[in-house]
Amino acid sequence: MLIGNDVGIQLREQDLSWREFLSSANHHPRSNNYIPVYQPVESVINILFSSGTTGEPKAIPWTQLSPIRSAADAWAHNDVQVGDVFCWPTNLGWVMGPCVLFLCFLCGATLALYHGSPLGHGFGKFVQDAGVTILGTVPSIVKAWKSTECIKGLDWTRIKSFGSTGEASNIDDDLWLSSKSYYNPIIELCGGTELASAYIQGCPLQPRAFGTFSTASMATGFVILDENGIPYRDQACVGEVGLFPLYMGASERLLNADHDEVYFKGMPMYKGMHLRRHGDIIKRTVGGYFIVQSRADDTMNIGGIKTSSIEIERVCDRADECILETAAISVAPVDGGPEQLAIFVVLKKGSSIEPDKLKILFSRTIQSNLNPLFKVNYVKIVSEFPRTASNKLLRRVLRDQMKHELSTRSKI
Repeated sequence: MLIGNDVGIQLREQDLSWREFLSSANHHPRSNNYIPVYQPVESVINILFSSGTTGEPKAIPWTQLSPIRSAADAWAHNDVQVGDVFCWPTNLGWVMGPCVLFLCFLCGATLALYHGSPLGHGFGKFVQDAGVTILGTVPSIVKAWKSTECIKGLDWTRIKSFGSTGEASNIDDDLWLSSKSYYNPIIELCGGTELASAYIQGCPLQPRAFGTFSTASMATGFVILDENGIPYRDQACVGEVGLFPLYMGASERLLNADHDEVYFKGMPMYKGMHLRRHGDIIKRTVGGYFIVQSRADDTMNIGGIKTSSIEIERVCDRADECILETAAISVAPVDGGPEQLAIFVVLKKGSSIEPDKLKILFSRTIQSNLNPLFKVNYVKIVSEFPRTASNKLLRRVLRDQMKHELSTRSKI
């Protein structure tokens, strides 16, 4: 990133600073006539980064199929059509940013853009005044609206449906949100940057239950795998999802990793198909609904945005001189809802600091360096971290410890 005239990192031979990039443009006057340029369907139109299933950031090229897939999902599952006013708090660095742009253009809806935080009264009034008919949300944002009462007194009754993604939804929060618009539906969706879409969604034509998904998205297939990689039949179960490999709009290559190794290596065959890895743990309920429970690795959904433990730990390690190392995990609240961020800390020998002070330091550091919406919910100081024989950190053990501690607190 260019800060003034100073590039904060050592550029590689093939890199340009932002200023050099802009100065290299050929500033010819534009013609009044638009002339399309025809390209193959696999032509790259933009590149997005995702933590994905391995916990390491991946550079994912989107092709001309990606916008078509985004629009198809919106049309089939959210009933986006000409005359709708569509609004979804997001940014272009997250998968929903380009998805929202493309789906509005291709479905003929009006895109409502708000400059500022979606957490206050100003955004709620904008939704009212713009006549938004489809409002996208992230569960953390809904929780903030409910707790601060910032939309009290506003008229959201023009909203015909809500969308929700990024985290596990809280049923009570969903009921509260739906009540703001005559109890209209909340369509859940869960996907990935590498899919340019959601692989599992709700649907206006099917019965719905708050916080659940009702079906695989249009033209998508998946199975739920047990711990041995064997697909469950249509029964109540919990396991890792395996996607069918034919998936319109999904990535076929990565710019900084081996695509086959990331998404296919080690995945089982199913009816002659080599299943694609996504990394979600899914529960199929007795009633046939689906609940996405967690990730199969250390990638976390914090504030509706996928991030890796490593990214958070890198900034937290530098938050104070007394810190030796940190470990970041996410845990779901005992009563359900979005994942919450917990930081385990090992202090340097002879150092002392209160967990509450660290909590403030970590939140400020993460918000400044990663995302202003991220929040640290718990900080726990420990003497050492559990590790494997090869010295790999066992975040799974820390996660289980925190779950047990939260469960014990809730019973007191």
